[in-house]
Order: sequence, then C-alpha cells, then structure tokens
Amino acid sequence: MPMLASPPVGRFAPSPSGPLHFGSLVAALASYLQVKSSQGLWLVRMEDIDEPRCQPGAADTILRTLEQFGLLWDGPVWYQSQRKARYQAIFEQLQQQGLLYGCDCPRKSITAMGGLYNGYCRHRQLSNSPSQPLAWRLHCPAVATEFTDLVLGKQQLDPVFCEEDYVIKRRDGLFAYQLVVVVDDMDQGVTEVMRGADLLTMTTRQQQLFALLGATAPRYGHIPLASSSPGQKLSKQNHAPALDACQAVPLLLQALQYLGQPTPAELQSASVAELIAFAVSNWHLELVPKQTEILLN
Repeated sequence: MPMLASPPVGRFAPSPSGPLHFGSLVAALASYLQVKSSQGLWLVRMEDIDEPRCQPGAADTILRTLEQFGLLWDGPVWYQSQRKARYQAIFEQLQQQGLLYGCDCPRKSITAMGGLYNGYCRHRQLSNSPSQPLAWRLHCPAVATEFTDLVLGKQQLDPVFCEEDYVIKRRDGLFAYQLVVVVDDMDQGVTEVMRGADLLTMTTRQQQLFALLGATAPRYGHIPLASSSPGQKLSKQNHAPALDACQAVPLLLQALQYLGQPTPAELQSASVAELIAFAVSNWHLELVPKQTEILLN
C-alpha cells in the first residue's frame, strides 16, 4: 500500500515587539494561503528570543489580531523564550564539530570592515570569560550563492553575503535569529516558508545550517516588502499603524490585491471567514508580484 504524502507545513513567526501592521498582514496571509491551498498545516511561533525588545502583552495582541482576521493556526503556539535549552544543545553540537569560534570585535570594527565581518577572529582561539564575553560565529565555508525561490525564481546572491561568518550567539548570551529560526523550523517540520524579501540574502546560509544539522531545509518564497517610501519598509520600528480589526475585510482585500490575487466585487460584502475561504480556494502563487518592494499609495 503506497504511503500517503505528509501535508505541507507553513508558519508565521512574528516578533512580539508591538502590534501587527499591514506589512505583517501581507506576510501572514501569503504564508497562510500558500499552505492552506494545499490542505497543509499553518503554525504560529513567537520570535521572542530577543526579550529586551519584546513588549508586555504584545504576543496576546498578535494572536487576537490573527483570529480577528480569520487566520487561525494549527497546534500550540511556540515561544522561543521557552526553548533556550534546545538552542544551547544545538550550540554545543556545533561547537563539538569545530564549527564555532569566539569573536570580540566591537561593532565599530565591523563597520570599518565595510559592514560585513571578515573573519578576523577565526584563528585567534579566544576563550569566553565572565569579564570578557564573546560573540560566537559559525565558520562554514562554501555556502551556496544560488537557490530557486518559490516567488522570484532562480536567485544569484552576492557571495559577500554568503561567505560571512555570522553570529549565532551574541555577546550578551542571547541566541541569534540565524540559529533559532533554523532550529525551530527543523523541529516543527516546516516545509514551506513565505516571508519578506528583506530576508532573501539569508536563505542560503540557513539552507546550509539545515544541512549541517542533518535536516532538509524548507522551500523559501520571498514576497515584496510593503513600503511607505523607497527603501522604507513598513515596520514597528518605523511606527507603522496597527491593524484595525474593524477594518478587517477591506484590509484583507487590500492585502490580496497587493499579492496579485483575485478580489471580485462581491467580496466587499463578505464576512472575514467567507473572504478567507475564497482566498484559499483561489490562491495563485504565480500571481504574486516578482519584485522585492511595492510602494503603498
């Protein structure tokens, strides 16, 4: 008897540093529709590993907003702040493989290197100490420069982004995004990642880290960033306005139009649930604009 294929697994992983905004909605909606159109599972994960940046109550507000916009997740919500022991175990595994080294370079030194770290500490064999904590970098040569994106097609990345020995544990002891996102996706069995184009250059690094951990990387699709002006993406740091649940239907329609999806006139009088059901049934990945940024009117 043939084995049944496992359903695809997608995820939305917001940082609880503030409420969701329109750019967040576009990312969440694209992720949801991509996986639900294939009868898959959609997970929500709180990227709260950088605890000093997190706002009290923001995670609950985000979850309530997703519910109000009809984006209902499968299974329990994961919180990175509750998974530190797991990240430490992976850190020690990479350390035992000889893939990590300590770095004491200050930010100004890296700025003087042109903003990308040049491997200065790779052979210095620095030791961590309470009085002189180190950042820990992953040395992994020959990271690929090409990959095929679900939205943008074949991508050729600048080698300088792929060759940098990046930090996986910060000087303050917090684990870096580059490590935790891969460990979480691996542990949750994520097979498809739809995310903003600002993360495009991180893709082959993350694919290689999956390989080092003996896991298969998800397929990645990068959607255009919603920007208020050229190079100025909507973000919490830029004080993008929070989503208004009273405007859920028009905002969802705007997000669908942004993603190039059909929005017939009758949807303007639909309920949130009806609109989401229509969007799932009529999702066309090939219609998502093949660009990295779209300016909002």
